[in-house]
Amino acid sequence: MALKLAPLNIPLHRRLETLAVIQWWFSFLFLGLTSSLIFGYLFFFTSYYWVTLLAICWIIYDRKTPRRGGRRSDWLRRWRMWVYMKNFFPIELIKMGELDPSKNYLLGFHPHGIMGLGAFVNFCTEATGFSETFPSITPYLLTLTGWFNFPLTRDYLMMSVCPFTSLGLCEVSKESIDYILGKSGTGNAVVIIVGGATESLEAHPHNHVVFLAKRKGFIKKAVEHGACLVPVYSFGETDIFEQVANPEGSLLRKIQTRLTKTIGFAPPVFHGRGIFNYSIGLLPFRRPIHTVVGKPIAVEKSPVPTQEEIDQVHQKYIDALRELFEENKTKYGVESHEKLIII
Repeated sequence: MALKLAPLNIPLHRRLETLAVIQWWFSFLFLGLTSSLIFGYLFFFTSYYWVTLLAICWIIYDRKTPRRGGRRSDWLRRWRMWVYMKNFFPIELIKMGELDPSKNYLLGFHPHGIMGLGAFVNFCTEATGFSETFPSITPYLLTLTGWFNFPLTRDYLMMSVCPFTSLGLCEVSKESIDYILGKSGTGNAVVIIVGGATESLEAHPHNHVVFLAKRKGFIKKAVEHGACLVPVYSFGETDIFEQVANPEGSLLRKIQTRLTKTIGFAPPVFHGRGIFNYSIGLLPFRRPIHTVVGKPIAVEKSPVPTQEEIDQVHQKYIDALRELFEENKTKYGVESHEKLIII
């Protein structure tokens, strides 16, 4: 593969767009490891071990915040850096129906992609105009609990220049969902990337595979709270990185499957572009993402739902997601003969 270098005379706004993606990418990929090494070094090799102890005490004291709505900041959601990040691809938010502020919602986001980047930009920032598109609706994107267990990372995400929980990013747990949908009034929208990190193994360009057939936990929560379900499909989410081929039965897939069973997830082997070249690196490619928010599905509240009730609502959700995909696919770069695969 020939290396295609980036030209030197690039407009300033494109440099800023790349910088915005770099800062987000660093916090996503490296900050957890970096914070662990820093606090480990302080504890074992310096007289500042007490800094590490204070950080651990703070995590214990503040442990419930990520599962109780986080710390929101509209100023940080409207940070100019997110607009540059959105324009890098670009990313667009499209609505198919209105969301009534007198109700609560549970949005299922598909597909995960490598990093769920469309979900972050659309629901954790105002770069694509969420508040203007859905007035009086407060979004909460849920993510892995592990993000909130690293001392330096946790404080960076919650209180520093990139405070994810101030942007509406919370812990994905039953307690978190119950708190947002049950104790915070109305006009709340919980956003869950239903396929989870495992789905990232299917994130190949032009591959439309979602893990949904057996994912019913979010359906149960919606029924328990009477929250409307809303399917969301992000066209182009799987196109911004190239992943090494890992078909079922291959050695790589077997290793990834074993890792999934052992540690809960398997990192995909992928590449994007570089900072100074367009061919190889860890930054995503400049390819458009169109995130389409479907029409809400009314859900009758049942505090203790039966399996039959859950299955019926689950099927309605699958049908609505398929309809959303079919109705919009040709508008956003998908061939008419391509189908959504649900496994």
